[in-house]
Amino acid sequence: MQTAELISLLVFVGVYVFIISEKVHRTVAAMVGASIVLFANIVPWDKIAEYLDLSTILLLAGMMVVVNIARESGLFEYIAIKTAKFSKGSPMKVLILFSIVTAVVSAFLDNVTTVLLLTPMLIYITRQMDVNPVPFLLAEVFASNIGGTATLIGDPPNIMIGSAAGLSFNEFIFNMAPIAFIDLFITVGIIYLAFRGTISTHKERGEAIKRSIMSLDEKDAIRDKTLFRKSVIVILAIVIGFFLHDALNIKPAVIALTGASALLLWSGASPEYALEKVEWATLFFFGGLFIIVGALVETGFIDQVADWMMTYIHSETQAILMISWFSAFASAIIDNIPFTATMIPLIKAMGGSLNTYPLWWALSLGACLGGNGTAIGASANVVVIGMAYREGIKITFVDFLKIGFVIMVTTVAVGSAIIWLRYVGL
Repeated sequence: MQTAELISLLVFVGVYVFIISEKVHRTVAAMVGASIVLFANIVPWDKIAEYLDLSTILLLAGMMVVVNIARESGLFEYIAIKTAKFSKGSPMKVLILFSIVTAVVSAFLDNVTTVLLLTPMLIYITRQMDVNPVPFLLAEVFASNIGGTATLIGDPPNIMIGSAAGLSFNEFIFNMAPIAFIDLFITVGIIYLAFRGTISTHKERGEAIKRSIMSLDEKDAIRDKTLFRKSVIVILAIVIGFFLHDALNIKPAVIALTGASALLLWSGASPEYALEKVEWATLFFFGGLFIIVGALVETGFIDQVADWMMTYIHSETQAILMISWFSAFASAIIDNIPFTATMIPLIKAMGGSLNTYPLWWALSLGACLGGNGTAIGASANVVVIGMAYREGIKITFVDFLKIGFVIMVTTVAVGSAIIWLRYVGL
């Protein structure tokens, strides 16, 4: 092993160790690692643009600005109250409807943003209904991760995969949305079976609970009517743009940045405030990670790993199963962002002997749904558990694991079977 290759591997492993141990913030670890490989000239300065995936970074930045401005209008609280009222106080309907709303919103917005906005309202509604909030919160977490699987912009791994493989927004809808739809209802069914004894209200309080829910006024959630209307128009325009970006020959990142610029201009929102709320730590984490993985590509290490994997993979069936299941179990333990960044060049390197098209969907499936396996498998999991704890609702690691692992295995099994049937079996 050459010196440059050894340094790249040590930096990569070291950054992973710090990310898992949380001894150092993951952004700091990624930036230090990137600095080392750049300082050692393992990634030449003139090749940074080749490895620094600006499409992913700028798409995330644009959507973060849009969400930060729209949040101030009360848009997301409005959606939550409308959903609760539509259920008319039925716990099972609340479970189903909030799962659907969470999945749909997470398909177009960041999962963490979605749960931050919907969790307080869900806790309030379950308390009004006098039911155990845990199954509802777990359903929200699982739905956010499943919904994020459905679209190009739903989860960071999908953004990375789409950019690296040149996959369009519509291709993600066609390939992943049906899987997400089926997996969502399987998940709701599993949660109902696991918690059916607690998803109920006292009969004598049924009518009182219904009146309490129906008395909520979604209009009260709107803090700025003008900004509300403008946010809805711009978000709808962005979504339409994502659907049409292939026909228009415009990158999703350009659409997101255009939408962010338009909303900033039209709303008159403070750019300092909107940009201050952007998760810069996440964006710098992405940038550092791309450079670190680029060092592994530059030294040829990724090609060697791909060659080793190919000695055990002799067909598309084996590749789909190995990538989807390995991605799921790995993403349940470690952050799916660095994992996806590592797998992308590996799949590209398999292109000489296999059709990689279905493999991208297998990677998306495993990386996104693997987050449901454990309490630390996805950022949304950690956020919801933390918010619940502050409200006196305890969800332990083991409690989460008991239901999350079953859901992860079931949904990945269904998803990988659908991918296999679509591209190999039929």
